[in-house]
Amino acid sequence: MAKKKSKKESSKITKDMSFSEIIEKNPQAVGILMERGMHCIGCGMAAMETLEQGAVMHGINPDELVDEINKKIKNK
Repeated sequence: MAKKKSKKESSKITKDMSFSEIIEKNPQAVGILMERGMHCIGCGMAAMETLEQGAVMHGINPDELVDEINKKIKNK
C-alpha cells in the first residue's frame, strides 16, 4: 500500500519539477527565483523547462537552489 505524502512533503520543490509546477505549488518561490536572476518565470519555455534545466542555463547549481527554495518556503 502506497504511503500518503504529508502536505509538507507534497509542497517540497525538486529540481525535476517544471517552473509551472513550482509556481502552482509554491507561488512564493517566484521571488526567490527572481532574486537569483532567473527572470524567465513568465517565459513560454519555462512552462516546460525543469528547475534543473533553468538553473544550469543560468549558471546556478540546481541542488543548492532547491535547498534554498525549500528552506525559505519552510520558514514562511
